[in-house]
Amino acid sequence: MTPAARIAAAIEVLADIEARRRPAPDALKDWGLARRFAGSKDRAAVASLVYDALRCRASAAFLMGADTPRAVVIGMLARLRNLDAAAIAGLFSGERHAPAPLTQGEAARLVAPPSLADAPAHVAGDFPEWLAPSFAAAFGEVAVDEMQAMVARAPLDIRVNTLKVTREALAGELEHFSPLRTPHSIDGLRFTVGEDGRGPSLQSEPSFLDGQFEIQDEGSQLAARLTLAQPGERVVDLCAGAGGKTLALAALMRNGGALFATDVDTRRLVPLHGRVARSGASHVEVRSPKGRYDPARPDPLADLAGSIDCVVVDAPCTGTGTWRRNPDAKWRLRPGALAERVKDQAVVLDRAARLVRPGGRIAYITCSLLPEENNSAVTAFMGRHAGFAVAPVADVLAAAGLPLLPHRETATGGILLTPRVTGTDGFFVTVLRRS
Repeated sequence: MTPAARIAAAIEVLADIEARRRPAPDALKDWGLARRFAGSKDRAAVASLVYDALRCRASAAFLMGADTPRAVVIGMLARLRNLDAAAIAGLFSGERHAPAPLTQGEAARLVAPPSLADAPAHVAGDFPEWLAPSFAAAFGEVAVDEMQAMVARAPLDIRVNTLKVTREALAGELEHFSPLRTPHSIDGLRFTVGEDGRGPSLQSEPSFLDGQFEIQDEGSQLAARLTLAQPGERVVDLCAGAGGKTLALAALMRNGGALFATDVDTRRLVPLHGRVARSGASHVEVRSPKGRYDPARPDPLADLAGSIDCVVVDAPCTGTGTWRRNPDAKWRLRPGALAERVKDQAVVLDRAARLVRPGGRIAYITCSLLPEENNSAVTAFMGRHAGFAVAPVADVLAAAGLPLLPHRETATGGILLTPRVTGTDGFFVTVLRRS
């Protein structure tokens, strides 16, 4: 496919997403199945165009004065791909499989685009308008700057499994991919992604198959370290899912103590068993509920009540901190989903409170930037449980060995990592100590 044909395909996929209100991966998959002539490079290039258009949908539409798939792609080519009017006109020639030629109005907008400085915050920052009050509460005057940083592509990070190998040794083994050391996580390596949005194919590497590393954003690695999990402790990962944080906690604990992993949905835990075995972690016990967890049924963790040093709550959330990796999600998020996640967070925090021992702690984590899921969730929890206090941020950072970690401190004493400040996905972490 020619570059122009790929652009036409991206416009087609975006139109399908809009018309059928479907996730981008589904639309891209169907497009690829219907066009067997498209090779893997073509499919990757079209996907990259689609996701870049979704990253800057609001600002691209503002620049072009229209919110159509065609207008958004044209605006994206100018805004993110830095193409000038002549270059874009060359791609929109109308010849063969290229999109129709630019109209006079489109060409005029490219030559003299409006300034984003005059745009509303949700347009300049490329996020849904209904979230503007939340981001203003979280970031104040730099809300647009913070959200513009979320538009950029994320790098590919891995966490070195120090139960099996050192970072330096693994960096040498993966030298053919030119890994970089992550700036803040001492266990991380970073790989650049290409113009098509793809990074190296790491999951076919022998070292991956041997459990020497896991794909994990640096922010997630830091969040695990900020739980302060130590060898010899009894730790519960209450929302373990497929186990990314569980494995990070296991490495921090050096196979000392006991690490219990569970989730509200047994199906999410299925991959964890194999991942634990591959990682070399010997102190992890996976406890699965029968079906979905129901407070009315016997709790698989009932015997641990009041005995746990650290309960890690990697809470279900809106995932607003991961929009660099999933730009489609920000336009699909609805107020009702936020309300449901807030309810889920209250339930899981209350469950954590029953498990933690006196003097123990809850490490509450979200991959969200929204105060409703962060500060407000912590404040509401402490209103229901008087025996807990927020650990000072400076103490947590020092204990984690991260005294100089760039972050934002929230109004409730939480640690907020963001792409703009930390260079990671967005994460919120707060440590709640039980008296």
